[in-house]
Amino acid sequence: MSADVTYASYLDLDRILAAQHPASDAHDELLFIIVHQASELWLKLCLHKLTAARECIEADDLRPAFKMLARVARAQAQLIQSWDVLSTMTPHDYSAIRPHLGASSGFQSAQYRMMEFMLGGRDGKHVRFHKSNADWAGRLEAEARRTSLYGAAIRLLARRGFAIGQGVLDRDPAAAYASDPTVEAAWAAIYRDPQSHWDLYELAEKLVDLEYHFQRWRFGHLKTVERIIGFKRGTGGTPGVPYLEGVLKQAFFPELLSVRTAI
Repeated sequence: MSADVTYASYLDLDRILAAQHPASDAHDELLFIIVHQASELWLKLCLHKLTAARECIEADDLRPAFKMLARVARAQAQLIQSWDVLSTMTPHDYSAIRPHLGASSGFQSAQYRMMEFMLGGRDGKHVRFHKSNADWAGRLEAEARRTSLYGAAIRLLARRGFAIGQGVLDRDPAAAYASDPTVEAAWAAIYRDPQSHWDLYELAEKLVDLEYHFQRWRFGHLKTVERIIGFKRGTGGTPGVPYLEGVLKQAFFPELLSVRTAI
């Protein structure tokens, strides 16, 4: 390694630390910017790990996938904690920043949307929010055409001999996923006899961790917005709290939740 490499040069700190450009004199705008920039970096790591984990699941090489999925869950914990920092802003603090945000909104985070798409929460209408960034719009459209992480897990169940309905295996990956009784039955068999299906049992629990942390992130978002702006509309034009309450009801892996009632 070159002796010229330093901590600052390796991490490109000059550019990172110069990437905050407050548009106002509000003291807390720097906090607002840094929390969101740090969240985007954690999302970048999550996408990196989820991409590799899906490839491992598709190859029926689950042990490396477990570590990657566990890493994502830890990164999600950092995303959840970011709401604790942001929630220290009061309505007065945020009101000094909001006029400078224009129509910008976390709803426009392409990496957040990509993580939803990778997990299987796909709604093609969301791609339009990224048309101004052709690269991300194209990436989201490409992701919508391929098997999601959960889809890869279901296909693995079929390859392992579980009776998965053909309609599930042949479904359009871009369409919203609907719970299927054959998938629930497969997970139920695994949960009833984990010793015979230990790696699939562990895969199921790693997926549940992702769902659990994602919903905790959504809940933290909801309560932070509610605390800071109440029931005002979001800067991106969304209804704000009512919209966030709605997405809390959306599950990525529905059978892994319903199976807990079935067994």
